[in-house]
Amino acid sequence: MVIRAERESDKAAIYKVNELAFGTTAEADLVDALREQAEPIISLVAEDGGEVVGHIMFSPVSLSTDSELKVAGLAPMAVAPAHQRQGVGSALVRAGIERCREMGFRAVVVLGHREYYPRFGFLPASRFGLQCEYDVPDDVFMAMELHPKALDMKSGVVKYHAVFSNL
Repeated sequence: MVIRAERESDKAAIYKVNELAFGTTAEADLVDALREQAEPIISLVAEDGGEVVGHIMFSPVSLSTDSELKVAGLAPMAVAPAHQRQGVGSALVRAGIERCREMGFRAVVVLGHREYYPRFGFLPASRFGLQCEYDVPDDVFMAMELHPKALDMKSGVVKYHAVFSNL
């Protein structure tokens, strides 16, 4: 399996992976909209035998109290059902986090499974004084510092790109 940046020729396969993984086109449409409207984005694919079997995207989010802080939002992450529980998602998350570091992001947030994301170092965002703009349980909105103390003395509401409101 190879993790790499998406290519123009991957768009249809990425759409299909998201549709299959989520059972709806909502996340696939979100990926297309983020690709067009958010900047910068990180969009990686997992390729196995020349086939795109997984996808992950990171896009900038904003913190209500510090507009200069570079924070990325992980969403969505999808693995084709036939390839789930084989380490594809974990490889995508690790590669994406590293790419976020390389691009100068100071932290990453995710709205996701409480049992899955802590293995990568995510903690409830409330521990950093961060709140999600959406009304979600505390333990599913998580954050990770990419640089030591990046979220020290920070607090506020994390806002996602406007296209997320269409989900």
